[in-house]
Amino acid sequence: MKFNNPYQTASPIDYLAIGHITRDITPEGLLLGGTVSFAGLTALAFGLRVGIVTAIPEELDVSPLNRIDIQKVQSGNASTFENIQTPHGRVQVIHIKADDINFEDIPPAWRTTPIIHLGPVCRELDPRIIQEFPHSFVGVTPQGWLRTWDIDGHVHLGDWTDADLILEHASAVILSIEDVHHDENRIEELVPKSRILVVTEGAAGARVYWNGDVRHFNAPDVKLVEPTGAGDIFAAAFFIRLAHTRDPWEAAHCAVRVASTSVTRVRLAGVPTPEEIQSVLTEIILD
Repeated sequence: MKFNNPYQTASPIDYLAIGHITRDITPEGLLLGGTVSFAGLTALAFGLRVGIVTAIPEELDVSPLNRIDIQKVQSGNASTFENIQTPHGRVQVIHIKADDINFEDIPPAWRTTPIIHLGPVCRELDPRIIQEFPHSFVGVTPQGWLRTWDIDGHVHLGDWTDADLILEHASAVILSIEDVHHDENRIEELVPKSRILVVTEGAAGARVYWNGDVRHFNAPDVKLVEPTGAGDIFAAAFFIRLAHTRDPWEAAHCAVRVASTSVTRVRLAGVPTPEEIQSVLTEIILD
């Protein structure tokens, strides 16, 4: 991996993911996470040149991302999350938030990258950053803008005050039904303001709203091992295929299959291989 000053010369890339690489507290210990980690590795599997702009400390081990060009904002800590299972459901806690990321932290050579993925996890991006990429395909996974947390770090669903700005400029937006606590009214509010809105529903698949129509895409029946990162893998696959084909239905068909494979393995090991990507694309062509 490369840790560079954002103002140094950077090689052109095809896919830029912006957001925090996280440190996740799990029963197995501290593990690497964050939307940009899962999405970036998925884009690599598609054969793209990938870059990440993030904020992490120098000592954070990001060796699983060693084929990705990482441009980092120096931060005293990494954003640190913990998911706690209780009798009343999952409680998510944010223990530490890393420094914010600004447009100026992006190398100039990357500001016109063909595919931009804005993947905040804890409000680390100013929503106005989306206006800085007028010539790129801009995909958004807004979960980090939907989160708020109390003084103890317990995460709650907050008001997405900048939704109109994001939806106006985004090429496509993907969120999970859990991101809005299964509130269908919030989904219905977003649909007419969106070019393309995708709602993922875990094992039930995903639905895509586009051009006044909505279609549901069932997920294949697989053995669930670990769902962490599946939504981010889905998003990367969807954005890449949509940017390439301009067909949201084909993109969703591909993304559902790729994400379903990911849950049969643990965390970053669930990222698809190039062979799995090729197999999915071949199946879609033959369908």
